[in-house]
Amino acid sequence: MAPGRYRFEGFLLDPHDRQLRLDDTRVELNARYLDALALLVSEQGRLVSKDRFLEEVWRGVPVTDEALTQCIRTLRRQLGDDAGRPRFIETVPKHGYRFIATVERLDAAPAETPGRPQVPPAAAAPPAGSLPQIAFLSVAGMAGGGGAGVLGGLFYGLVGASQPLQDGMGAASILLVLICLTVLVGLIGGVGVAAGVASSGFASGRPGPGSILGGALGGLIVGAVVKLLGTDAFNLLFGQTPGDITGATEGALLGAAVGLGAWLASRRPRSLPLRRSIAATALAGGLAGAAIPLLGGRLMGGSLDQLAARFPQSRLRLDQIGAVFGEAGLGPVSHSVTAALEGALFSACVVAAMILARRSLSGGGWRALLDPAAAPR
Repeated sequence: MAPGRYRFEGFLLDPHDRQLRLDDTRVELNARYLDALALLVSEQGRLVSKDRFLEEVWRGVPVTDEALTQCIRTLRRQLGDDAGRPRFIETVPKHGYRFIATVERLDAAPAETPGRPQVPPAAAAPPAGSLPQIAFLSVAGMAGGGGAGVLGGLFYGLVGASQPLQDGMGAASILLVLICLTVLVGLIGGVGVAAGVASSGFASGRPGPGSILGGALGGLIVGAVVKLLGTDAFNLLFGQTPGDITGATEGALLGAAVGLGAWLASRRPRSLPLRRSIAATALAGGLAGAAIPLLGGRLMGGSLDQLAARFPQSRLRLDQIGAVFGEAGLGPVSHSVTAALEGALFSACVVAAMILARRSLSGGGWRALLDPAAAPR
């Protein structure tokens, strides 16, 4: 929206200085509602669609229609307007809203106050899709992947430690080692997939099918690098490779699931609420995870079982998981189930972290993170 000040029926709206006044009294509005009013007023007499509110006010953050309804309701209350007989904001059913009061444009931009440098409204957030945003979302995805790794490590550590009663310290060591291993893999996988998804449009608030490709590409690269380094490390230390562990194909499938979840979470005009977004992402990740063993691949559970088989002296056993499904060891059914759980957990944690991070970006929370001097005092 164009900078400047607007006057209508005793109100003075200054988007640049971030305030609305009635005569000499300041009218309290939060930042997002002030942006919504400024958009309406700047388009005086013209229809502002719901999609445009989502694009310019919420900046692609997934919200329900109720959030926009509550915004308009609050604006009407603060303006003393009546939805039944509107003086300011008119509802256009199923389409959007229109500002119908007469608006006087006072100037193109407020004068700069001596000693007080003016900050343009665009400084409330870094440019959409910029490198700082992509980096921030990638770090968030890494944190989400690390969180999934903690939960996965706890699961495999608790069920995989052999003879826990006879050797409690040995069981504790296995648990700690597995948590460290799964967290490391989760961190690496999370940052790679999140970087691919963010670069493909998620950071700019315009995600599309390209998010699937971006996530798949990020997962493919990370999976290939992890497998290469892991294979070389085992060959160097133990003189043999760990076998066919998780690699590029598995990373690409899981990354595509994360990209699909991010896209579904941000589609407009009806973006999914956070809980449904996470559930949809978990479903996509779970399906991708279950498909990996059917295609001959392995995620963490399958890779651990492969390692245990290649090193007979290993104390790690996943037989208890297979026993639940009536299988000797990690059979086809138990392998698919654990892979589905891994895929669902990893995808949900990464996308949830990225959604929350993008909401922080849209709300201006990035400034306190990237520039401590900008934090409110």
